[in-house]
Amino acid sequence: MSEDSDAEKTEAASPKRLEQAREEGDVPRSREVATFTVLMASGCCLWFAGDAIVRRLTAVMVSGLSLNREQILDPDAMMLRIGYDVSSVLLTCLPYALAIMLVALASPILVGGWLFSSKAFTPNFGKLNPIRGLGNMFSKNALVELLKAIAKTLVVGVVAWMVMQHQKDAVLGLSVESLRAGSAHLISLLITAFLLIVGALGLIAAIDGPYQMWHYANKMKMTLQEVKQESKESDGNPQIKAKIRQMQHEMSRRRMMADVPTADVVVTNPTHYAVALKYGENSRGAPQVVAKGIDEVAAKIRELAGEHKVAILEAPALARALYKHTEIGDEIPEALYGAVAEVLAYVFQLRSYGNGHGQRPDKPKQLDVPPELDPQNPASQIPPAADAADKNKGSTP
Repeated sequence: MSEDSDAEKTEAASPKRLEQAREEGDVPRSREVATFTVLMASGCCLWFAGDAIVRRLTAVMVSGLSLNREQILDPDAMMLRIGYDVSSVLLTCLPYALAIMLVALASPILVGGWLFSSKAFTPNFGKLNPIRGLGNMFSKNALVELLKAIAKTLVVGVVAWMVMQHQKDAVLGLSVESLRAGSAHLISLLITAFLLIVGALGLIAAIDGPYQMWHYANKMKMTLQEVKQESKESDGNPQIKAKIRQMQHEMSRRRMMADVPTADVVVTNPTHYAVALKYGENSRGAPQVVAKGIDEVAAKIRELAGEHKVAILEAPALARALYKHTEIGDEIPEALYGAVAEVLAYVFQLRSYGNGHGQRPDKPKQLDVPPELDPQNPASQIPPAADAADKNKGSTP
């Protein structure tokens, strides 16, 4: 069985598939609904405006058959009179024609909606394939169309026979009526018969409209594989997305590593964590984190710092706190101002000593790092609410 067979198309069409079909001019259409609306609108126009139209056309006919001597002998006068009569007929029928045209334009809204697609005008030579044509002749859709044609014939035939039987006496009575009264009566009988027969077609249209929408939805169904493929095309292939994220991570890492030589100090754990800090001489804000990492990334940061003579200081608690509570480009937390200030003071004094000024400074040993900021300190695992409760309990006399 083919993978795309109708038996395997169990999934409803996605909005993307429906939109693509609409762009190609493929939408549900019901010829029965369109035909019924146009014919019924025509019948209604004749019903409400038929008398006026008949009177006007009768007047034009009488006027056209009443010629004076000048019009008979003068060809120009004759043509002028004919032109006047023709224009009168056109003006009489114009409102009726406009109403029918508006209904014809509005009828597609009922099934499928308005659509104008240039692709529908593109020649499709595949439709000229005789083998495909034979297949369409014996398809399920062809059988449905045949049944509709039979149903229309039966319905219209039965209704027409019933109308003729009902109006038989009135038709026979036309022979004894005057020409003017008989003409008006005949028009009334014809309009009534027309509306009844067209009304019978409404039954076919009421069935065909929903059927065409169901048939279209069934035709547009998708296989499970098509749904998955469309999802991949819409959301992106997971493997490709993972590769893109990896490339973005590598680019971000390279940019971070490029900032390490500009740092003032690298605070380490000493092996697992490394955080590079920068504080400009004219800066008014707090020191910024320009790079951070663990394990292999930390080792690379230390290596770059050593190559570019950036000061490296072992301060495990401070390194862990900075790594945990900052991101690249962030300023350090306010709670770490004191500890980082000691580190920077040491670095600047060490830099001054390297330039031949002053004495070599001592490395800071006990930095003021709040225990709750150190992820390896048990105090950082206590929830804030519980911590506050313990403090309040301890302060109770």
